[in-house]
Amino acid sequence: MSNNYNSAQSYRPGGGMGGMRKFGTGEKAKPASIVSMFVRVYTHARMQLPLLIGAVACVIAISLLEFIVPQLTRLTIDHVIPNKLFSKLFLIGGGVLGAALLLGVLRYISTSLIASVGQKVLYNLRNDLYRHMQSLDVSFFDRNRTGDLMSRVTNDVSILQQMISSSMMQLFTDFFTFTAIAIYMLWIDWKLTLLLLATFPFMILTTKIFGKRMRSSFRTVQESVADVSDHLQNTLTGIRLIKSFTAEAYESDRFAERTQRNMDANIQVTRLRAAYEPIIDFLNFLGLAIVLVFGAWLAMKDMMTVGTIVAFIAYLRLLQNPVRHFSRIINTIQQSAAAYERIMEVMDTNAEIVEKEEAIKLPRASGQIVFNHIDFAYSKDSAVLKDFHLELEAGKVTALVGSSGSGKTTIAHLITRFYDPQSGDITIDGYSLKDITLASLREQIGIVSQDIVLFNGTIEENIRYGNLHATDDEVLAAAKAANADGFIDSFAQGYETQIGERGVKLSGGQKQRLSIARAILKNPRVIILDEATASLDTESEQHIQEALAQLLQGRTCLVIAHRLSTIQQADQIYVLEQGRIVENGTHEELLLLQGRYNQLYELQFPQTDVS
Repeated sequence: MSNNYNSAQSYRPGGGMGGMRKFGTGEKAKPASIVSMFVRVYTHARMQLPLLIGAVACVIAISLLEFIVPQLTRLTIDHVIPNKLFSKLFLIGGGVLGAALLLGVLRYISTSLIASVGQKVLYNLRNDLYRHMQSLDVSFFDRNRTGDLMSRVTNDVSILQQMISSSMMQLFTDFFTFTAIAIYMLWIDWKLTLLLLATFPFMILTTKIFGKRMRSSFRTVQESVADVSDHLQNTLTGIRLIKSFTAEAYESDRFAERTQRNMDANIQVTRLRAAYEPIIDFLNFLGLAIVLVFGAWLAMKDMMTVGTIVAFIAYLRLLQNPVRHFSRIINTIQQSAAAYERIMEVMDTNAEIVEKEEAIKLPRASGQIVFNHIDFAYSKDSAVLKDFHLELEAGKVTALVGSSGSGKTTIAHLITRFYDPQSGDITIDGYSLKDITLASLREQIGIVSQDIVLFNGTIEENIRYGNLHATDDEVLAAAKAANADGFIDSFAQGYETQIGERGVKLSGGQKQRLSIARAILKNPRVIILDEATASLDTESEQHIQEALAQLLQGRTCLVIAHRLSTIQQADQIYVLEQGRIVENGTHEELLLLQGRYNQLYELQFPQTDVS
């Protein structure tokens, strides 16, 4: 597992697709039901109650109007034609056109209202999902791919939009229409209606069988879309690495593999739908055959008029329309159900790092941090810290050195409470980290890392991220303190210069000085320097060291370093190996011990034998 602060955004060369699993566990997640999806959508939609009431009123009016045309048809065949009532023909024609006009107006209004409701529901749902992601801890983002999470917020929510904006209203309209017409047909001739309705259980069974398979296929489609999104995010972020290794063809082949999986899944869905719709159409024609044959028999027995049979056939079409519509929109419903499952996997995930209900706000800290008997592991079989003790004195500079993987960056993660130890306790000024609010802890800690995170925007916006309420003068003062004002002023647009994604338009030293300016603007009580100058040239390092001198004044500082030249003035240096402190002291004291620190020092500063 990566120990980088930006692990969720770092380039990873691929990875396999996971199944439908709960985040952070190995057990299968229980599929969310379509009913629960509609209930969840309704909880958001009911906040738009006036719009919903208007839409429902339009649906009821539409259903009532659809009764008129078949009745006008029956009246024309049974009375107007036999009695040669020419004067009634214009009234009949006007009635049909008037009903059609009203239906058009009502459908426009209902569609507009439900579209407005749908967009507002999706606005709330997408924001809820994003806010919930923001509330989850770092380990959640360690476990899950960035591209997959992006796909859930964008693609999966957009799929729900199709259902909410159109399919839900169609379903409601069809349900109301089906119920009203079925009752009316039973009143006209219950025997004929029951014969007709006998085909519907077969339709329901067919829909259930195909719906389950479609949903599974759509789940595969959406997972493959997430896989494509993740591959894009990784390769576009790491485009310089790809080009430096001339790996364009290799990455294109890997991208093709992922898009082929998406193509195959979509073909499977199309085949299922192609098999499902003809079966539903056959059952609909079976119903029509029943009405024609049995209705004609009743008419020949003078038990039913021809006009009634024609009206019955018209109502049959209206009765079958909801089934026909459902057979079309089941595609959207099952796709939305699969999207909803993926959204709810995130929404149902709880943060592992949580505040106590009675957590208090940390007062302005002096910065004394103590690790007491800490055991920590990222996974069960790889302990990082074992019975670990460490004290960072307030207002002093404490340095950590040691081999890669010895636990240095993990200590920084634990101080910020990105993770919690499995046992032991960490305190700041005597307060256990678990007893104070996360916001009050983290707002007093500043991090300057080798892996610099800058956002696509202006220089001013990136510095101001340290304190969103800072004045322009405070931003300028922070940049000056970080030795950044010189290179900023050299740009034509100064502080309004766009730096590109991850600060691509800046040098390493310039990016680092911006990150220091951001930390200075935050004005934290505790500073963590995680290999802050490891990748810089000598001149840039000199500028950075001058900026850090401004940053560290009067603050508690933890320095994590491989380059021993950066920590020689530290008040206390701890040497870590395999999660344990093996030596500690000042630079001079550790050299005199002739131990591990001295070995590291001699590796970096070999003494030339002049004898």
